[in-house]
Amino acid sequence: MKVTVVGAGAVGATTADNIARKQIVDEVVLLDIKQGVAEGKAMDLMQTASLEGFDTKIIGSTNDYAKTAKSDVVVITSGLPRKPGMTREELIGINAGIVKGVVTQILTHSPKAILLIVSNPMDTMTYLALQVAQSMGVNKKRVIGMGGALDSSRFRYYLSQAMGVSQGDLHANVIGGHGDTTMIPLTRLATWNGIPASRFISKEALAKVAADTMVGGATLTGLLGTSAWYAPGIASCSMVEAIIRDEKRIVPASVSLNGEYGQKDICLGVPVVLGRNGWEKIVNYRLNKEEQAAFAKSADAVRNMNNVLSTLSI
Repeated sequence: MKVTVVGAGAVGATTADNIARKQIVDEVVLLDIKQGVAEGKAMDLMQTASLEGFDTKIIGSTNDYAKTAKSDVVVITSGLPRKPGMTREELIGINAGIVKGVVTQILTHSPKAILLIVSNPMDTMTYLALQVAQSMGVNKKRVIGMGGALDSSRFRYYLSQAMGVSQGDLHANVIGGHGDTTMIPLTRLATWNGIPASRFISKEALAKVAADTMVGGATLTGLLGTSAWYAPGIASCSMVEAIIRDEKRIVPASVSLNGEYGQKDICLGVPVVLGRNGWEKIVNYRLNKEEQAAFAKSADAVRNMNNVLSTLSI
């Protein structure tokens, strides 16, 4: 089994590191446009193998897509990261051309690959990747946006801090867009070992957890001066693992909707079952009226971002 990670920056390299250490596949290809970076990081990672105890082969490549051939899953992290004060919308013009070129090259060499999109703005880049992939005959279930898995992990972090409990005992998911104003932390459905979290903390505390989750990415960008990488890296790795190992796990992810949750012609975060064929089905959370309204508002915002694609010459 083989996974390619396109983009050898902090997120891409961390993703490759986690995949190798967990020995999910036999081979990981790390590809980047900048001369020597992917090769250097691949070598650095391989020099941890005897200490970490893994046998996964990691190969670095400077823009040689032939080395990615016959990949089972491709994680696309390429593009500029978000800078302090920069919105995800402002990234569209820069990253759209990059993502379109990457998807075309990848599918030329790995026509059966499942694509996991990490590049921002993630929902719009997933929508773009889907358009390119479908024009090349790829089933929509093989194009997946990563954002919901990351946002949900941040939701569980903030909830664990508020409740003073282990993150591992919490089930809490985020749906909607992967953006500061578009994501929807589902506080009503959050549980602590199956018991509603609302029985242990106040409504006001839950509202603060949701608010903190929604600006979780921006908070880190402000502190670090660039986008985060540890949590995005392991979130990407966990989704790759669910696919490669056919785990049938329910994971929030940005996928193509055709009437589900009341939306069409859009990629947006919803709970999906991940397995060897990509996203295998969408799970219906049965949202209440308030949550459904928030989801519709999120879709409107993402659709406005998607509309920018039609103005670009890519």
